[in-house]
Amino acid sequence: MQQSYVYILQCSDGTFYTGVTSNLTQRIFQHEVGFYPDCYTHKRRPIQLVYYCEFTDIRLAIEKEKQIKKWSKAKKLALINGEYDMLVNLAKKRFKK
Repeated sequence: MQQSYVYILQCSDGTFYTGVTSNLTQRIFQHEVGFYPDCYTHKRRPIQLVYYCEFTDIRLAIEKEKQIKKWSKAKKLALINGEYDMLVNLAKKRFKK
């Protein structure tokens, strides 16, 4: 099976972009040069690859990408920094009293 990658880029404005691809090197290059003018990262360059993980099943990669896109910035930072034990606590919703 072909390798797939879920990746997180940090944009020049401090935001994160999460994507999925089967060719990580090519896709990062496309982000860097602004290959797709309508892409989120186009006006937020330069970008930096801060995280990626590999999958052998594209369906799982897409599922993980969708999951990460819904995460808070704090939870994405914990993933990027390898603080996996914090991910569960960051998933808890805080209710106002």
